[in-house]
Amino acid sequence: GFTCLLVLLRLDAHAFGAAEYDDESAPGGWRAGGVRLAWYVVGLAIAAVMLFVAPPSLGALGLSVGSDRVGALLLGILAGILGTGVAVSFAWYRYRRLRLPDVALYPGAIANSIGTALVDEICFRGAVMGLLLAAGAGSGVALVGQTLLYGLATRLGAPGRSHSMLLIFLGLGFVAGLLTLWTGGVAAAIVGHALTRFAIFVCTGHPGQVRPPGLEPEEAAAERLPPEGWEVVPDRRP
Repeated sequence: GFTCLLVLLRLDAHAFGAAEYDDESAPGGWRAGGVRLAWYVVGLAIAAVMLFVAPPSLGALGLSVGSDRVGALLLGILAGILGTGVAVSFAWYRYRRLRLPDVALYPGAIANSIGTALVDEICFRGAVMGLLLAAGAGSGVALVGQTLLYGLATRLGAPGRSHSMLLIFLGLGFVAGLLTLWTGGVAAAIVGHALTRFAIFVCTGHPGQVRPPGLEPEEAAAERLPPEGWEVVPDRRP
C-alpha cells in the first residue's frame, strides 16, 4: 500500500513543481518553493513509515544502505561520473555547447537533485524492485520492470517533451537498479542519481524537461532574426 502511495506521489511530481518540472513555466517565489519542499517531505515521510512498519522486509525491499558502505559510496560516485559524461555528451549533441544556467538557480537545483534522488531510489529501486523480487520474479525481470515503471512515472514520454531525456532517465533507472542489486541497498543508487541529475541541470539548464529542438527561448529568438549577412535597412522616409 505504501509503495503504491509513493508511486502515485512520483506520478504527480509535476503538480508540485518537483523532479522534472518545467523550470521556465513554473511559478517562482516562496510559495512554489514550499509546495516543492512538501513533495520531498511527503515522499520521505512515506518512506520512513515503510521502514517502521516492515522492519523484517528491509533486506528484501533493498531499503538499507548495504553491507559495504564505503564500497557503495565509491560505486555511486563512479555512476555519477558516468552520468555526468552522458549529460555533457547530450548537451553537446543538443546545443553544441554547455547551456549553463543562472547561478541563482543552483540552490534549488541541488535540493531538487538530492530530494528527487532519495524519493526515486527508495520508491523504485528499493520498494518496487524489492517487492518484485519478494514475489518470486527473477532479478532481470525485476530490474527491467522497475525501469519501465520509472520511465512511465517521469512522464518524459509525453508530447512536447524530449524523448532523448526519457532514454537517459531509463538508463539511469537501469544502472541504479544494477547498483542496488550489487550492493544490497539503495545508497549507491542515491549518490549516482543525485550527481547525474545535477549534472543534467548544469549542462542543459533544465532539471529534466529539455525542450525539443527549436523550442528553447534562444532558438525561438534566433528564428526571428534575419538570415546571416542580411542587414535591416531603416525606413528613412520623412
